[in-house]
Amino acid sequence: MTDTSIDPFQLLKIPDRASGSDREPIPGMELTDEHRRELEIDERYVPGPPGEPDVRVLCYRPRDADGTVPLLLSIHGGAFIMMSPDTFAGMDANFATSFGCQVVSIDYRLAPEHPFPAAINDCWAVLNWAATTDDLDIDTDRIAVFGASAGGALAAALCQMARDRQGPAVVFQALFIPVTDDRLETASMRQRFDGGQPEAFNNQGAKGMWMHYLGPDHDPATTSPYAAPMRASSFGDLPPACVLTYGCDPLRDEGIHYAMALMAAGIDVELHTCPGAEHGGDIRNPEAAARSFQILDGALAQALNP
Repeated sequence: MTDTSIDPFQLLKIPDRASGSDREPIPGMELTDEHRRELEIDERYVPGPPGEPDVRVLCYRPRDADGTVPLLLSIHGGAFIMMSPDTFAGMDANFATSFGCQVVSIDYRLAPEHPFPAAINDCWAVLNWAATTDDLDIDTDRIAVFGASAGGALAAALCQMARDRQGPAVVFQALFIPVTDDRLETASMRQRFDGGQPEAFNNQGAKGMWMHYLGPDHDPATTSPYAAPMRASSFGDLPPACVLTYGCDPLRDEGIHYAMALMAAGIDVELHTCPGAEHGGDIRNPEAAARSFQILDGALAQALNP
């Protein structure tokens, strides 16, 4: 059982919800005038899980799109406890303009107020809505998911859920510095990365993240793969993937292990690790980071527009 004497709020602080900080873009991720000229940008509320609230989404679509376009579901990071689609609005807008696709960015419910499975259930509800609604005019044969950090866990879990429930077909999963495993037993999770920014995500933050998400009295023996995708009993029949990890990130090895598990099951995977980059902190090798982003963009471009 989890050590209930540990206070998850000391390991990973919850932001002040009343401040509205989760609705503010991080520096460099703001929407530009060019985005607003080139894109239709809408806020919508779509049907949530049965008996649960509607799910807020932000939608981006090229104004000059003619006919059906591919769909990219974007699932934001934030340790399951913070941030929103607004935090990364510029990134999602760039996806829409770069790939000529409809982007739907999911404002899933946050822990600890809404622990697992609220977030993945919200993502599942949005996937089913997007695949069946007439409002988006998408090509249902070209649905991909993107997830960063905790959003990577949700994106990978969503692919597993779609497989297990015979849901809408997802053709590609892009996992950026993903969370995949609640056991916190990898070499990178035990490694100390010195010299970076104080706000960089560390192993104590990872422990607090899982306690917030699964509950402080959660029994690790019962962890669902829809919470921690590395817990799956099978990695077959999942979409091809691009997995990017950071070399100085405690999550590095679990991202690599997930990519290797997919490969072992016969899934096509591109895997890249950017050296000298911290989760939520410094990127000390910008050339390598640029290569990583080129790999991610190229993989998504090929998946959405084969």
